[in-house]
Amino acid sequence: MHKSKLLVALIAGLFFSLPAAAKMYKWVDDQGVTHYGETIPPEYADKDRSELNKTGRTINKKTTLSPEERRAKEEADAKKRDDAEAALESKRRDKALVNTYSSPAEIDLARKRNLQQVDARVNGIGSQVKIVNDSLLGLQKEAEGYKQAGKKLPKSLQEDMDETQVRLTKLQQDLDKTKADKAAMEARYDADKARYKELTGK
Repeated sequence: MHKSKLLVALIAGLFFSLPAAAKMYKWVDDQGVTHYGETIPPEYADKDRSELNKTGRTINKKTTLSPEERRAKEEADAKKRDDAEAALESKRRDKALVNTYSSPAEIDLARKRNLQQVDARVNGIGSQVKIVNDSLLGLQKEAEGYKQAGKKLPKSLQEDMDETQVRLTKLQQDLDKTKADKAAMEARYDADKARYKELTGK
């Protein structure tokens, strides 16, 4: 009891000797010894510490997290931010959906109009694929004629085949992507229509 009173008196004495704006901190070193001071040594900056008022009471306490706790907190904070952003984006999309369309029928019309444009691209690329593929087949047939005749394949013919194959591969990739875009658009309009009905009851 006597020791406790002495400690309180010591802390109070320290405070009275400090300028009015000064702060008092309490921390424990690696040996478990408690220290008091206006500043915390750099080597203990990432350790547990407390800020004390003029009566020696704790008014602010910082607890250092373990690496595992810090990682878990960072992940939880990141998830919280992501959830908040997702909720905000969902709210924004709902508002835009209701403001853009006046009925489910309008969504169907927009869907049809945009899908027609995508279908036109699919058909256009598909036609190019057929043309280039036929061209490649013709070049390959010509190369086969040289082979059967035991003649050396002209360098220009080989280059034409290589270039045509590259072009055909690129066109096929474009066609696949456009078809995937169409499928995504269909799914998006389906989801928008269902959400619109849910929001408006129409």
